Amino acid sequence: MAVSNGSNETSYLLPPHEEDWEEQGIPDFVYGQKELVWDGIQWSRDAPSLPDTLPLSPFDSALCSAWRQRMELGLFRYCLGELQTQTLPGSIGFVAQLNVERGVQRRPPQNIKSVRQPFDPEQFNFNKIRPGEVLFRLRREPDLPGVLEQEDILVMVNVSPLEWGHVLLVPEPVRGLPQRLLPGALRAGLEAVLLSSHPGFRVGFNSLGGLASVNHLHLHGYYLAHRLPVEGAPSEPLDPGGHLHLLQAVPAPGFLFYTSGPGSDLEALVSRVCRATDYLTDREIAHNLFVTRGASPGKSSPSSALTGVRVILWPRKSSFGIKEGEAFNVALCELAGHLPVKTSQDFSSLTEAAALALIQDCLLPPAQAEEVRAALVALIAQEEQ
Repeated sequence: MAVSNGSNETSYLLPPHEEDWEEQGIPDFVYGQKELVWDGIQWSRDAPSLPDTLPLSPFDSALCSAWRQRMELGLFRYCLGELQTQTLPGSIGFVAQLNVERGVQRRPPQNIKSVRQPFDPEQFNFNKIRPGEVLFRLRREPDLPGVLEQEDILVMVNVSPLEWGHVLLVPEPVRGLPQRLLPGALRAGLEAVLLSSHPGFRVGFNSLGGLASVNHLHLHGYYLAHRLPVEGAPSEPLDPGGHLHLLQAVPAPGFLFYTSGPGSDLEALVSRVCRATDYLTDREIAHNLFVTRGASPGKSSPSSALTGVRVILWPRKSSFGIKEGEAFNVALCELAGHLPVKTSQDFSSLTEAAALALIQDCLLPPAQAEEVRAALVALIAQEEQ
């Protein structure tokens, strides 16, 4: 149900008293074709800004106002202020941020031993959160093509935020889906990026073994007011149709998928990416995925227009649990060039070479990486026949 705030707009804010939260119900954020912003998104020449200081789309306004209120109500594990940020000297352009509280206070990861581990209702899952942690339900209007079955996506706060507006996109949590990427979840992530008018709103997915800490299907979304290397890095086409590229000159080579238009083009991208992640999951290969606005393949200038959406997929070594004593743990944002650092000492001493060494230690051995590359190219070729 949508909750009226006394005007013609929908309120995504909670009543002041916790006992009234469940009675309010979950508001719906309903969107259609006209809310998806494909053109005109670019970085300002001015200093980067938090999303609530820029012109906002309706999606940004709903997310930011509700997220800020939850922070003020104390629903997070810590109060996130403006994070100390630096761009590491070097050719990559790593964006490092000091986030001591997340390193100390985040929920310990579950005991996960397999990329294909089944959902366990006895473990923590998103059916056990407080009602106030849910911001709204993301719902598509029938005018969006390509999908016959409507899937509800709950947008909820991540109580241990990486950055401003850090949320989780959780498809129908009562279904108890394990952390395996499904088309409906990926489509919701792509469309969430397109609903935002902020160039730094990104979405990502960590598989089990790829540092997902909860085995319950979810994606991450958050704002980062800085450009990242993966937005405009050059790429090499891997198939004649130009549907799969190998991203180059970034922290780690990844498989690049790209779309610049709605409808069948976006649906084809969803299908290709999920076929690739299914292949990896079925073979116990952990992976991370990152969705960002970016330049079309072949465009490598940092100032290139953000003409579409890039989806980058990284197969990687499995890593279960959090490694203590390292400056950062390697998951979706680190592979994209955003480094949340745990301690002041590491933040002040971190170099590009040290960051690259940590990231490259998590990549597949060359022979296995080449095997995966050949398999994904073959999958794309089958689709094109």
